[in-house]
Amino acid sequence: MARKILNIIFFLLLCAFAAAFIFPVAVILINSFKAKFSISQSPFTIPTGNDFVGLSNYTAGIRSTGFPSAFGWSLFITLFSIAAIIIFTSMCAWYIVRVKTAYTSVLYYALVFSMIVPFQMVMFTMSKTANVLHLDNPLGIILIYLGFGAGLSVFMFTGFIKTVPLGIEEAATIDGCSPFETFWLVVFPILKPTAITVAILNSMWIWNDYLLPYLVIGGDYRTIPIAVQYLKGGYGSVDMGALMAMLVLSVIPVIVFYLSSQKYIIKGVAAGAVKG
Repeated sequence: MARKILNIIFFLLLCAFAAAFIFPVAVILINSFKAKFSISQSPFTIPTGNDFVGLSNYTAGIRSTGFPSAFGWSLFITLFSIAAIIIFTSMCAWYIVRVKTAYTSVLYYALVFSMIVPFQMVMFTMSKTANVLHLDNPLGIILIYLGFGAGLSVFMFTGFIKTVPLGIEEAATIDGCSPFETFWLVVFPILKPTAITVAILNSMWIWNDYLLPYLVIGGDYRTIPIAVQYLKGGYGSVDMGALMAMLVLSVIPVIVFYLSSQKYIIKGVAAGAVKG
């Protein structure tokens, strides 16, 4: 009986936490259909009558921000950054696990250490370096995202690869596979849960990132977070209706990707946290 009561209490606490996280998203969605002045006067009410403006906030926001172009740049940078992170960090992790030398140990701990260095400590030198090396463009920022995303990704891939039996790779080698073929044909398919987890974690970060694109590529190639900023007018005025609508459009792709891949997250994180 006591255990049942504890389960009920635990369930209610989880529901409360879920409501706390869902509530802000629901408020943004509701206000995206409201008139500008209704948002400031009654932000928590359902739009009715004259308060309801339909899709006009969405059309105004798309027109003001150049949303299709911003969406395209965000999608391009996110997809290719995720592809680069998964490809290169998975190979790096495999090399670190299978080739045990002082060099690979130093490399591993250097990558792990990079996770605890705050971005604010390196953002000015990073932006200057990016400018000098001509990385201040959509292709160059992909390399920068690869660098910043390598620490956590290598850590997770390394933990998973330690659980992969070495005998599978030895059998592939006996069958005539080169190291390159062994990794891509045998090891990488096994890494699918961790690869998807790495993709989800990094995609949410890269898609929503404002500071790094602002510092590196500025307004020449506006991503969605930068484009949304341009809804702020003179003297601090903000078109709140259009802002809410653009926030809704910006989170939809991440939510869809997360929901379609969420079953791999716990499995990938647990496997990537193996100590060995």
